[in-house]
Amino acid sequence: MNRTEKQENNYLGKVYLVGAGPGDPGLITLKAKGLLECADVVIYDALVSPAILAMINPQAEQINAGKRRGKHSLFQEETTQLLIEKAQDHAIVVRLKGGDPFIFGRGGEEMAELVKAGISTEVVPGITSGIAAAAYAGIPLTHRLYSSSVIFVTGHEAAGKYRPIVNWSAIAHGSETIVIYMGIHNLPYIVEQLSLAGLNLETPIALVRWGTRPEQEELIGTLETIVEQVEQTGFGAPAIAVIGQVVNMHSILSGCRPV
Repeated sequence: MNRTEKQENNYLGKVYLVGAGPGDPGLITLKAKGLLECADVVIYDALVSPAILAMINPQAEQINAGKRRGKHSLFQEETTQLLIEKAQDHAIVVRLKGGDPFIFGRGGEEMAELVKAGISTEVVPGITSGIAAAAYAGIPLTHRLYSSSVIFVTGHEAAGKYRPIVNWSAIAHGSETIVIYMGIHNLPYIVEQLSLAGLNLETPIALVRWGTRPEQEELIGTLETIVEQVEQTGFGAPAIAVIGQVVNMHSILSGCRPV
């Protein structure tokens, strides 16, 4: 049966939006692993770890759709169209995303377009880096003595007009713990905005790079010192930032990182 005949018979495969987790292959779900092992096509993002990519069916077509700052293998519209096209010819198409598809992963946008195109779609959640990287760094995002609430926010505001401007003043007073994704490049601006909003400059902050991977590293400071620390050390992306008193737990718990 050729592609035209498939379309005439309303033959469509299924697209799975799969969360790969933060990098440690032990943190991927069993469902996600099973789909990778039987997929016909896997379209993956830049931050998916090599250990996760090694789980993909050797016979599957693998396509890098990764996006890193200033570098795009495929633009978003091209990726979505590719998913639609591949679902016309293959039974199992996996869109593999780092972390969780619906947490700053554009999974909601892609799924909406797939549904609009009449493609059967399912999301397979993954562990997001904002939780896992902090945990591997010995930082509990909530703690009875320090924090009863958490805010997740993007620090990358220049990706397109679809994204509303972050209200950093509201963020500063909205929670005891703030977790910032993709914020290293804009860190000086973010720190300035939080400070102007009244957040104490002595507030602890942790930057966690390559969270849950063997090369994970942390940089611990305060709002007053962290920008200079980044400049002095060359600490760079990809990293998450955790702001709040829970960061003080790092000195106690960081020695218990999984191996």
